[in-house]
Amino acid sequence: MSKIYLIGAGPGAADLLTLRAARILADEAEIVLADDLVSAEILALVRPAARVLKVGKRGGRASTPQGFIHRLMARYARRGRTVVRLKGGDPFVFGRGAEEVEALAAAGLRAEVVPGLTAGIAVPAAAGIPVTHRAHAHGVTLVTGTAGEGCGEPDWAALARGGTTLVIYMGLARLLNIAARLIAAGLPADTPAAAIASGTLAVQREVRARLADLPARVAAEGLAAPVIIVVGEVAALACAQSLIPPADQALAA
Repeated sequence: MSKIYLIGAGPGAADLLTLRAARILADEAEIVLADDLVSAEILALVRPAARVLKVGKRGGRASTPQGFIHRLMARYARRGRTVVRLKGGDPFVFGRGAEEVEALAAAGLRAEVVPGLTAGIAVPAAAGIPVTHRAHAHGVTLVTGTAGEGCGEPDWAALARGGTTLVIYMGLARLLNIAARLIAAGLPADTPAAAIASGTLAVQREVRARLADLPARVAAEGLAAPVIIVVGEVAALACAQSLIPPADQALAA
C-alpha cells in the first residue's frame, strides 16, 4: 500500500533533521522529490534503493512547476510506491505544503506531514539571536519577502507598527525596498537588523547593522540566498554561541 509523506528537512544541517524524518528516509522512502534547499548531507541519509528527483523552486531561476510536482506525487503513489516530498524547513511554513496536501486530497490521496524546524526560528538561533525576549520582543512575525502568485506583497506598514520581531524569508532580492518601506511606515532607521545566509551550515555567514544600513552591508558582503532577515531589538543580541561546531567555524571564516 502506497504512502505519501511531506517531510520538513529543517534549516540545512543534517543533524537538525527530526528522528521521524530520518527514519522514513532511511527505511521507507522509494521516491524522493527533493527541494533545492535540501542539503547533500540530508540526501545521503536516503536509502540507497530510493530514486531521488530534484524538483527545486528558487527565485530567479528555472523552477519545477508546482502542478507538475503534484502530478508526480500522485503518479508514483498510484503505482504503490512510498513517496517522500522533502522540503527545506517545515512543509507548512512558506513551503507550499498545504497546496500539495490539497492537490493530493483532490486526487483522492492522503499525505502524512512530518514537521521540520523552520528556518525562521532555527537560523536566528544558530546566530545567537532569540526571536523573542521578555525585555525586547513580546512576539515574532514570520513573513515572506516575496509576493505569492496572485497575491500582493505583505503590508509592511502594518508590520512596522506591530511591535514584534520580524523574520523575513525570501527577502534578499527585495531587501532595499523592504527596509525603505518599513522605515517609511515609522520603524526607526536605527532598528537593529541582521541577515543570515546558509544558516546552520558550516558556510553560515551573517551581517548585523542598523535597518537603514543593512541592504548596503549585505550587498558589500556578497551574501547569497538562502538568507533569513531579522528586524527588531533582538537582532542586537548574541545570547548564545553559534551552533556551528568549532571545527567548522574555521571553514566558514
